[in-house]
Amino acid sequence: MRGSGARLLWLLVLSLAWLGPAWGDSEGLEGKEEDGEVVAEEEEDEDDDVISDELVEEDSVLVLHEHNFARALSEFSLLLVEFYAPWCGHCQRLAPEFAQAAARLRNGSEAVRLGKVDATAQTGLSTEFGIHAYPTLKLFRDGNRTHPLAYSGRMDAEGIVRWMQRRAGPSTTLLQDTDTAAAFINAQDIVVVGFFKDLQGEAAQAFYEAAGEVVDVAFGVTKADELFEAYGLSVDTVCLFKKFDEGRTDFPVDPAQGLNAAELTRLLRVHSLELVMEFSNETSSHIFGANIPHHMLLFLNKTVEEQLALRDDFRKAASNFRGKVLFVVVDVDGYGATVLSFFGLTPADAPTLRFIKMENNRKYQMAEDAFSATAVRDFVQAVLDGKVKPHLLSQTPPEAWDTRPVKVLVGKTFEQVAFDETKNVFVKFYAPWCSHCKEMAAAWEELGERYKDHEDIVIAEMDATANELENLTIRGYPTLHYFPAGPGRKMIEYRSTRDVETFSKFLENGGTLPEEPPVVTKTPENSTGTEELSPSGTAEARDEL
Repeated sequence: MRGSGARLLWLLVLSLAWLGPAWGDSEGLEGKEEDGEVVAEEEEDEDDDVISDELVEEDSVLVLHEHNFARALSEFSLLLVEFYAPWCGHCQRLAPEFAQAAARLRNGSEAVRLGKVDATAQTGLSTEFGIHAYPTLKLFRDGNRTHPLAYSGRMDAEGIVRWMQRRAGPSTTLLQDTDTAAAFINAQDIVVVGFFKDLQGEAAQAFYEAAGEVVDVAFGVTKADELFEAYGLSVDTVCLFKKFDEGRTDFPVDPAQGLNAAELTRLLRVHSLELVMEFSNETSSHIFGANIPHHMLLFLNKTVEEQLALRDDFRKAASNFRGKVLFVVVDVDGYGATVLSFFGLTPADAPTLRFIKMENNRKYQMAEDAFSATAVRDFVQAVLDGKVKPHLLSQTPPEAWDTRPVKVLVGKTFEQVAFDETKNVFVKFYAPWCSHCKEMAAAWEELGERYKDHEDIVIAEMDATANELENLTIRGYPTLHYFPAGPGRKMIEYRSTRDVETFSKFLENGGTLPEEPPVVTKTPENSTGTEELSPSGTAEARDEL
């Protein structure tokens, strides 16, 4: 499961999280071409008149552009900049959180500030800093313009504040004796202590770097011999102390390979989680932020005693997969009820089990639910070994679905329509809640009317939130794919302007536009685990995913 900041309905949040990390799927630059061009054109006209380097604020956030960016870098030693697009749904949701964080940080330190850049208008800055998706956040330290640090924290006010504070002040607390160490460890549910003979050595520096990333946990550090002895250590070691599960986890520093900050960060995030997490508003950001590639979910009703008892065997199975698979309990009668439709479930389906792969959103289920530790363990291993095929959601085909100008496809009917060798099929993959999908709905219906009498052209659409395809993962809405007639299972992704005339031009030219010839890929035959959407391997995230 992947999280986000201030919450919408959790069905929307899950679409964000399970189609990529906490707002990891940012909106692509082409997300709303028409609006983006209009905004950029209008702003460029206004930008001609901007010559001052004055720093202006909106809701405690500095409004930055090409003329005042250098001044902001010179005046603030830590400057976190959001590069956004006015039409971007993710950016709009982030805006109040970003402003709240800016106000809190501004009151705490004059050297730490937050700023924003309209990347659609300030194209020079956008190009300079390689902005390819919205929102993108970068940290500029001590006026350094050439090597900004990519933001890696949570996309909410508290996450932003903690991430910045960890970089503004000491990232660790120096522990010099057993009393201060014991008080530090006992004060919180989770703490990390680095035991290093040399606090300036390479291993310690990697530890400090990890401390800057894992901002939700307190970090201490020591070189005191009495502390090495008190905690039974003889070599440099990072210790994670926690008031649950096994209580303490040690990560000794390899004398030959040293300590890798990125790997240490990953290990600390994994082992900071309980072996079995319960899905809730409080734990969601930790679940999504752990970057564990697979999740095993137990859906149950906590008001039913017999179902609660299933957690014991579920926990026994989890111990074999720490770091590889995150085990999560979802209460169908509580907070978890909001995510049921994402899995095609209802409360009446509990208890039941589902496995989900984060990288492609594939879901797996047992042929028949079995809840013993052995059954769960064997099922998880079988999925990891590629021995289980994904369970694909599909609606029931609506009545007269193939007689309408726009054919309504579902998972069960997609193959027979899209890969009909006698037809050229143009499909819109949409989400019912997506505002950009709603905006183009009329144009798509008009396109269907225009081509309803063409024997070799089919205009179709599919709700990609309720229907899944084995060899095609939809990562953004709307996504448009053209499947030309003939053998070979070819597919062309449409990436141009979304209006009827351009659509028609694309169709009349056999799936090409002279000014922007699309890339043709060949979809794989039905098999588990392979996807070829584009040269990059994924469809671009766009609009309101």
